[in-house]
Amino acid sequence: MKEKTKKLTKSELKDFLDAKVIQYNNPKFIESDPIQIPHKYSKKEDIEVSGFLTATIAWGNRKSIINNANKLMNLLDNAPFDFIINHEEIDLEKLQPFVHRTFNGNDCTQFIKSLQHIYKNHGGLENVFAKHTETHNLQNSISKFKSVFFEIEHLQRTQKHVSDPLKNSAAKRINMFLRWMVRNDKTGVDFGIWNSISPSLLSCPLDVHSGNVARKLGLLKRKQNDAKALAELDTALRKLDPTDPVKYDFALFGLGVFEGF
Repeated sequence: MKEKTKKLTKSELKDFLDAKVIQYNNPKFIESDPIQIPHKYSKKEDIEVSGFLTATIAWGNRKSIINNANKLMNLLDNAPFDFIINHEEIDLEKLQPFVHRTFNGNDCTQFIKSLQHIYKNHGGLENVFAKHTETHNLQNSISKFKSVFFEIEHLQRTQKHVSDPLKNSAAKRINMFLRWMVRNDKTGVDFGIWNSISPSLLSCPLDVHSGNVARKLGLLKRKQNDAKALAELDTALRKLDPTDPVKYDFALFGLGVFEGF
């Protein structure tokens, strides 16, 4: 397949990737993916908060991500939005032992406080991202979101856990979170609960798997997985489907992770 894909025409490549989207963008995908965490909830704000916190720690081993995200939800009494809004200072003490790689209890506490600030003073997560949306993508919106997130008193070290595309980050985890919230895939994987942002503006969560597959398929030339590579991949995917470009995340990720493409 590797040699064959180099010779595919644009229409053949689209057909190949569209078939892979159908293969992977279905409820079976949820079973082994961190998106299973927000799928435990039905209330919009619980889905948002659990999704955002899960996406924040979504790097490294997928089983470890899922296990630690479940631990975190347990610490939030499995009512993440209620905890965000109504916690008292003493409630935050139980978060101290939490750790996922370099994200520790202090970072976790900061995230809870920043999320409370966003819901109480900025109308919630969707409102902050939608307010700063531009006509071509959400990268400026993500950068503005980071400014709002840390406009309260905060630990300097925690800033590294929210990416800034304007500082050349591919912002993989936030782009993944935005895919979950914005894209309505009609198959029950992505939630599509944010109607104020168009799926056409979404960017692919670019990581080592999707990046390597995209390069093998000729969708991406840049070697680093940074903001410039993301812009290049965005352009290629929007040519294949301008209204729903990040559906191809399922194809690229599936080919990389499940097929070792």
